Amino acid sequence: MKTAIVYWSGTGNTEAMANAVLNGASVAGAEVELFTSDAFNESMVDMYDAIAFGCPSMGAEQLEEDEFEPMFEACAPKLSGKHIALFGSYGWGDGEWMRNWREQCIELGAVLTEEPVICNETPDDDAIAACEALGKALTE
Repeated sequence: MKTAIVYWSGTGNTEAMANAVLNGASVAGAEVELFTSDAFNESMVDMYDAIAFGCPSMGAEQLEEDEFEPMFEACAPKLSGKHIALFGSYGWGDGEWMRNWREQCIELGAVLTEEPVICNETPDDDAIAACEALGKALTE
């Protein structure tokens, strides 16, 4: 299964999660590519069977708005029926940004393969394991 992992990271926490998703997908036998959000665009969506999107919570519990959100919004119309997974880190709040993002993806008709993975600040061993499981589930 051809899989893309697309993320934005300011402090490295979401990048660490993206690498764990990559590892899980690779171990499961997927043909997987890792992209930062500025290197991915809507013209690439159809090239992949599945996509994992990762973005931390920013501001008032929202997606990063300069690079990630514009890329994601451009991809959104192509996500109906697409297998996707969501992940990201946060430093405050209670994960509202991820609940909203998950709901948006469901409304777009995307197929969420697993519940999103979130972690507070730096991912611990449990968060890394959850990201690896997310990557594996995305490829099944």
